[in-house]
Amino acid sequence: MNVFVTGGTGFIGSHLADSLITSKSVGEVKCLVRSNEKWLEGKEFKKVSGDLHSIRTIEEALDGIDIIFHLAAIVKAPSKKEFTHANVDATENLIRLAKKAGVKKIVLLSSLAAAGPSNGTPLTELDDMNPISMYGHSKKEMETMIHDLADPDMSITILRPPAVYGPREDQIFTLFKMMSKGIAPIVGDGEHPRLSIIYVTDLIQGIMKAAEQTEKGVHTYFISGGEVANWNHIRDIVTTVLNRNVTSIKIPPNWVKKIAGVIETSASFFGSYPVINREKANEMILEWTCSHQKAADELGYQPKYSLEEGISRTLRWYKKHNWL
Repeated sequence: MNVFVTGGTGFIGSHLADSLITSKSVGEVKCLVRSNEKWLEGKEFKKVSGDLHSIRTIEEALDGIDIIFHLAAIVKAPSKKEFTHANVDATENLIRLAKKAGVKKIVLLSSLAAAGPSNGTPLTELDDMNPISMYGHSKKEMETMIHDLADPDMSITILRPPAVYGPREDQIFTLFKMMSKGIAPIVGDGEHPRLSIIYVTDLIQGIMKAAEQTEKGVHTYFISGGEVANWNHIRDIVTTVLNRNVTSIKIPPNWVKKIAGVIETSASFFGSYPVINREKANEMILEWTCSHQKAADELGYQPKYSLEEGISRTLRWYKKHNWL
């Protein structure tokens, strides 16, 4: 089995590439690399130089490929046009090229953001999609396009993970770093809003399970961790693992947007777009939970890492690599 991976240099993609490279059932692993190999450097894979708009390059790379894993995406940008270009148009290019090359199996990452926030009950695949951010809307548009474009004889699996954490992750890491210094900024009262969250190794398990699905058509699944979390629980785990006192700073939801607005405006003077921005603030004050029951029933997916073990492993990695 030969595979083609997009997003392989990123946080999730590099973990997937590691799993594919060491898998006895996988032959050649091709990874699309725009510039820096990052986490892939020195590993046994075939580098495909280009990006998702390098049509001829991808067309040639798909020769002999059995499965495409499409993980590349942007998660922050100041305009809808940029999200559409990276998350919708690029995915359309890839699917059209896959059809032309005769690739019958594709696994793609969408996001819980495409479905929108929950309201007291974890979302299922039967719920309507109500995204609230440009990123979420782009992922919803991507999913819609996939249904419209897919050939009847293709098997396409769309996975919607919630927030993903683990070694190499550098955004949730910012919060862990603040906690390591004794401060835990928490939105709301710490018990709410609740959130689903998944350790990266569990997500990779879900992706690999999805690759085994051969039933024709487009199939969509939430892939989440085994428990619904809140920020008080996360803070308590970090406190225990790092063995230090952490002081919570409770931030009222209406303050979150104001703070994010100041950060976004300030960053614009330096020509950058920050992780904490107005759109992210809108998401941070709401509940984001989902159920992975369908994935359990149809793919055989079951998360193996508790929140405690996942965070502990993550923090140990950060310390080992001098991130903390």
